[in-house]
Amino acid sequence: MTDPWNTIDRLASWIASHHTLPPEQDVLLRVLKLSEEVGEVAEAVIGATGQNPRKGTSHTWQDVEAELCDVIITAMVALRTLTPDAPEVFAGHVRRVAERSLPE
Repeated sequence: MTDPWNTIDRLASWIASHHTLPPEQDVLLRVLKLSEEVGEVAEAVIGATGQNPRKGTSHTWQDVEAELCDVIITAMVALRTLTPDAPEVFAGHVRRVAERSLPE
């Protein structure tokens, strides 16, 4: 597997090439896009559990998996849009979470 951050860099560049907004607004839109993606996860979970009586079972757990992946990708693109050091920022954050959460 190739480094996912290479793909994220390419996606962020592709998205930026299609926007005409100032960079500050682009960052805000990338962060707001996360809300949209999280909503799609919620919709998929509701659909996978059949909790909408009007729609019944409309999604699968594989749909939920795919939507969660979209959330992760969108978050990575947002972080990359915010900073060119996204891989290092993310790795450092994961390390700090692990240090405070995982037993030695």
